[in-house]
Amino acid sequence: MQGKVCLVTGSSSGIGFVTARELARMGATVVMVCRNRAKGEAAQAEIKEASGNAQVDLIVADLSELSQVRRVANEFKQRYTQLHVLVNNAGGANSEHKVTADGLEFTFATNYLAPFLLTQLLLDVLKASAPARIVNVSSFAHTQGKIDFADLQGTQRYSAVKAYGQSKLAQVYFTYELASQLEGTGVTVNALHPGMVTSSFNRGTKGFVHLLGEVVYFFAGINVEKGAQTTLYVATSPEVEGMSGKYFSQSKQGKETPSSPLSYDVAIRRRLWEVSQELIRQSELSYAIREK
Repeated sequence: MQGKVCLVTGSSSGIGFVTARELARMGATVVMVCRNRAKGEAAQAEIKEASGNAQVDLIVADLSELSQVRRVANEFKQRYTQLHVLVNNAGGANSEHKVTADGLEFTFATNYLAPFLLTQLLLDVLKASAPARIVNVSSFAHTQGKIDFADLQGTQRYSAVKAYGQSKLAQVYFTYELASQLEGTGVTVNALHPGMVTSSFNRGTKGFVHLLGEVVYFFAGINVEKGAQTTLYVATSPEVEGMSGKYFSQSKQGKETPSSPLSYDVAIRRRLWEVSQELIRQSELSYAIREK
């Protein structure tokens, strides 16, 4: 990874932190995107010390807000002219319905629309740096998801499990549709399930959902070191070179595996793409009005 530039979102803790640290150990220039400055700076310092690599940069942003996603892309382009690996790792979940500054449901915005927008904003740099890789950290939970076009934002009836599954399925749809659009560019995009990782991810939930998560993690969870291995495999392994539009799972030890049957519905993924573009356009207009 010497000479490569990698951007990892959600890298102040959990598998994002381990991913950033290991990429730095491999000699890459690593750009961390973290929501909290204090935690981000602490993680940055730790990674520099652990890797012996001073080329570890930090951009602070809350990716649940699309205006901040745009700022991340702008700041990155001001500092760098190349991007070889983009790891869309940041994510979250909430037990209760929560709305972002853009008026979007938090889980859908953070887990799906943020990487959808950030990737598009950085595509020109990725293409100029080809061969390049986009890695979308999804989840096995996508198999329980369904895109509810009638209630994407969960305003009619909110369920944390439904919202999370929908957002992770949307990531897989995004991966497959983008892969088809990027054919011949030298930029690949793949999705993965890192495993049931025992990290701080469950902190956004409470009540029964939180308890259920804690029980599942206790009996079936893996630590963050193991959880990051699938991400690192997809991001760096020569075996994945040139592969695109695939889904990988920790349980298969880095091998390609089928995603849910529903995730291969081309009509749904194209409709979701169009709806997502419209939501982004609306957020731009909303932001412009708020700034006046």
